[in-house]
Amino acid sequence: MIAESDSSSEVLEPIEQHTLWGLTPRQLHDRYWKSRGIQVVPIGSPGIEIDKHAELYLLVSRDHLVIMELNKALELMCWLNPDLLMIRLRQREQSEYREVVEARADGQFLRFRREYESSTSKRQARVALTTNPEIAYDWACMDDAARNWAKLRQIIPDDLRAAIRSEGRIYRNDVDLERAQFVRDLAQEWKHPRATIGRVKPLGEECWVDNDAAETDPSAVTGPIWIGAGRSIPKGKSGVGPAVLWDHPGMRPEPDDVEWRDIESIQTRPERRIEEAATFTSSGFKRLFDICFAVVALVLTLPLYPFIIAAIWIEDRSPFFFGHKRESINGKEFRCWKFRTMYRNAEAMKSELQAQNQADGPQFFMERDPRITKVGAVLRKLQLDELPQFWNVLLGHMSVVGPRPSPFSENQLCPGWREARLSVRPGVTGLWQIRRTRADGADFQEWIRYDIEYVERATLVLDLYIIYKTIALIFAALTRR
Repeated sequence: MIAESDSSSEVLEPIEQHTLWGLTPRQLHDRYWKSRGIQVVPIGSPGIEIDKHAELYLLVSRDHLVIMELNKALELMCWLNPDLLMIRLRQREQSEYREVVEARADGQFLRFRREYESSTSKRQARVALTTNPEIAYDWACMDDAARNWAKLRQIIPDDLRAAIRSEGRIYRNDVDLERAQFVRDLAQEWKHPRATIGRVKPLGEECWVDNDAAETDPSAVTGPIWIGAGRSIPKGKSGVGPAVLWDHPGMRPEPDDVEWRDIESIQTRPERRIEEAATFTSSGFKRLFDICFAVVALVLTLPLYPFIIAAIWIEDRSPFFFGHKRESINGKEFRCWKFRTMYRNAEAMKSELQAQNQADGPQFFMERDPRITKVGAVLRKLQLDELPQFWNVLLGHMSVVGPRPSPFSENQLCPGWREARLSVRPGVTGLWQIRRTRADGADFQEWIRYDIEYVERATLVLDLYIIYKTIALIFAALTRR
């Protein structure tokens, strides 16, 4: 059972460990990922509450604490949309040092001492990301054994699973020195711990202190330093980060909690402003790519035109093409051409069939639409009806990849969506066409979502991926009856 609760979902640690702001290193690790909208789910923790407000779940071993960049992983998840992304994390070999805090027996701070260590050996770990809370819960209920990664691969089908290699930092949670090193490194990595830790306050630019910490002169600290409850840097002394002053054992606070819904800044997906993406969508390179691709596509498909035209003529005579007014970049109207796939009286039939519309929003969709000819059904299944749109690409009305071309009436339904999609040329294919699920009541929302997502994140790599997936869908349709 997956619990949805307001209580803390962090894995409890033995109280004997050092704490900072009332939190053990494992709990700090969980709060760090929580600030990014990700719930950490260690294996072998069946009592954990899987919170459905989390955007992603990070599956890890109980022995590991990890810090890693997510841009590559999140881009892949956005494009492939897998149920599970397995990440083989590797730590580079490097020389390291550690900062040691020297204190008297009564806890009075004396000084920092830096100890250099020999080069670390290459270390690897496996982690995984998923959006599925059921998978996260299954992982939590497994035994803490290496074979369960193989078991996870057996549970998730190949087409719903992806894998990448990435670099990061890996720490052993069962080794005191590594736990301490993790927290020091986290002080450098995590610039705003207040996002998920309510009892801290800033001191200067990079220092964070507990509400119950003793007074420290801001001018005495340099670099990232985290100061726990009951601690301070004495007058006349200075502190150089990265460094951590753990909670005083006699003043260890109770850990606070932050609700998932109260996290103000969750950044689990790489954001790109429309203006930045526009440097690609409006570039001469994209236009050149469109022209070259359209020329190749027309050369390869022109031999099909006589057969398609003949088939349309035999079933329903002329016209062979259907042109409908659509809007391009900046709202400029053009006539978008397709091979005709409906009977000539299709518009009159539509008003009679409106009550049977299975689509939400401005679209009209019927699983068995009587307006579509037999030839048209085949053309649509193989997306051959779209071939004349490559002429629109050559004329500059359209791009190979972009939002679906829509008429003026449809573009007025959502102003934000309209402004985004009309900032680029519409496409012969696009993100919506390869991602849509046809789920009841969700098709129009998906249309808006994927159009805006493309406009915000357009790149050549994304265009190539969409083209690849479109071709794959066409070949998949050829194999289906």
